Amino acid sequence: MILLFEITLDTGAKYDAFAEEELTIKKGDFCLILKDKYTDYGQVTSAHGQAAPDFNLTDFPKIEKKASLSDKSKANENFAKAKSAYKTALTHIEKLKLQMKLLNAHYSLDRKIVFFQFTADGRIDFRQLVKDLSQSLNTRIELRQIGVRDETSVIGGLGVCGQVLCCKRFLKDFDSINVKMAKEQDLSLNPVNISGMCGRLKCCLKYEHEGYLELDKDMPRRGACCECPDGCGRIVDRNLLTQRVTVCLNESSKNVTYPKDEVRVVYPDKYKIAGNDLKNEEHKDDEIPVELAALDDSKELKNKHKNF
Repeated sequence: MILLFEITLDTGAKYDAFAEEELTIKKGDFCLILKDKYTDYGQVTSAHGQAAPDFNLTDFPKIEKKASLSDKSKANENFAKAKSAYKTALTHIEKLKLQMKLLNAHYSLDRKIVFFQFTADGRIDFRQLVKDLSQSLNTRIELRQIGVRDETSVIGGLGVCGQVLCCKRFLKDFDSINVKMAKEQDLSLNPVNISGMCGRLKCCLKYEHEGYLELDKDMPRRGACCECPDGCGRIVDRNLLTQRVTVCLNESSKNVTYPKDEVRVVYPDKYKIAGNDLKNEEHKDDEIPVELAALDDSKELKNKHKNF
């Protein structure tokens, strides 16, 4: 029987691999993985269960065995060697004046190849860097450019909720997130409140988005004129979770909160009513502040460049 596992490297990078049931691999084990004609070393951090009968194992990383004491000793040596390679790469990057941020370095267990992860604002021509590193380290080089979300998932940290970041804990693929989601959840469009440690919109904005859309279906809009038990007024606030709205009464200018079922919208368009020029707040809300435009996240692109 073929089982699937998640492997985590010393840099925080993750990938899936398969193993035969006879190896009795379990979470927490350090293993040797055969991957792309080299042997890697990593820890099993999650078990995905049995592979489907039609699962294609071609070119899929394979766990060869559990790591022995000698394997762990060699991996520790490689970890120290990777730190030296990282410093060497920084020197070459500075010399070539490349606009890139180097994150880490990782040696395969057999030292056939060194992996470097980096971030950059755009595409980087690092062909000369690869040549220089190959000569300095006397081995094959692979450079991988990752996005800012991927960078945070590798480094990790704690979110404002007090939990380990979702991208570090369980997220593998990043959904498309935009400012409209925050607006549809009636959240304050303050970049400090809705952006994560990566500087992009929080991934958790996606989790309850569909639920908020469902709650918003029958809720009146801000600025709409309405009739309520105490007379007529204008809706100035609402709470999607409690399904209540706050109405500013015309006669007393007093704000009163009612369940949505006790409020009947009379003029939903809110342009000009009884000679009063009301501000169209709904149209104003459609405007995205300039400082939020940079946070708006179309699908995060993971550009990976391989050089051998």
